[in-house]
Amino acid sequence: MTFDRSIKIAPSILSADFADFGREIQAVEAQGADWIHVDVMDGHFVPNITFGPQLCRAIRPHIKTLMDVHLMIAPVDPYIEAFADAGADILTAHVEAGPHIHRTLQAIRAAGVRPGVALNPGTPADAVANVLDLVDLVCVMTVNPGFGGQSFLDMTAKIARLRELIGDRPVHIEVDGGVDPRTAPAVVAAGADVLVAGSAAFRGGSVADPAPYGANIAAIRAAAQA
Repeated sequence: MTFDRSIKIAPSILSADFADFGREIQAVEAQGADWIHVDVMDGHFVPNITFGPQLCRAIRPHIKTLMDVHLMIAPVDPYIEAFADAGADILTAHVEAGPHIHRTLQAIRAAGVRPGVALNPGTPADAVANVLDLVDLVCVMTVNPGFGGQSFLDMTAKIARLRELIGDRPVHIEVDGGVDPRTAPAVVAAGADVLVAGSAAFRGGSVADPAPYGANIAAIRAAAQA
């Protein structure tokens, strides 16, 4: 993965058809997705249960772009090898998920995967100031994690602070939650370059009629770049 700060749209398969992930991924990539975002939830760290490493392994052959795996789980460390073996390109762990985020990020890198660190809405940007040299991505949650389709929480000041802290490091700022053409311009202006979109990317389309996926992605990208 070559680093650049161009806008990347990462549809979250949490909003795809669970019965047809392979073809959904192929369709949304063909319609312009830059990355595929996989939301892993454990019913403990967040109040929902979604996917595990077996699902990641099953969909990996269908992903031609990049598999961005967001671990909303605690603990994280016991599962790093399983998700790495399943083919994750990026593994993002929450700074709030355990007491030893340095160890977690080092273990992700040692497993051959690019590390990311995520921040819940109530966690300040400075909570990750001391690990920015260990990560390839910082994910700013703009909803409280656990469910798709939630309303956007304004974290632009946090994103701007992260952009300041990151400086010239090759670290992406990802925004996850409530991203659509209305909210994308503000988060990009603040410094974000990876936009996770769930319902806003998949709304109105299907494997049989994927054109709305392309229109949705194009609308988010155009708004972000305006």
